[in-house]
Amino acid sequence: MKLNNLKPAEGSTHSCRRIGRGPGSGLGGTSTRGHKGAKSRSGYSKKIGFEGGQMPLQRRVPKAGFKNINHKEYFAVNISTIQKIAESKNITKVGIEELVAAGLTNGKELVKVLGNGTLTVKVDVEANAFSKAAEEAIKAVGGNATII
Repeated sequence: MKLNNLKPAEGSTHSCRRIGRGPGSGLGGTSTRGHKGAKSRSGYSKKIGFEGGQMPLQRRVPKAGFKNINHKEYFAVNISTIQKIAESKNITKVGIEELVAAGLTNGKELVKVLGNGTLTVKVDVEANAFSKAAEEAIKAVGGNATII
């Protein structure tokens, strides 16, 4: 086999249609675009969601619900997770930096500590928010819950 003998596999290629090259080609005149209408014009592009003049779906369906612009999304961390971090790293202060080091958050998220689990180690916790149960559990073992 030599380079001059190479050719594509049978049926893998086909000749392109040369549109608008006169009536002899069979594809002259309207150049496969039909007669008149927006699609026959140059520069035509259909808008996203256009349904041929019919009322589009996003306008037929009524608006529903309410989006509070002041809503804050918190990343939840349980007390049991803080217990594990404090025991494994042998630390008494757990903040955002320790949670980032443990791979739980990226440091840009707001963190809320929740009261799921038990806490046995005295730990000072820094977070953006605390649930009442979490705050009580932290203070019950002698720790501090500080809001950043």
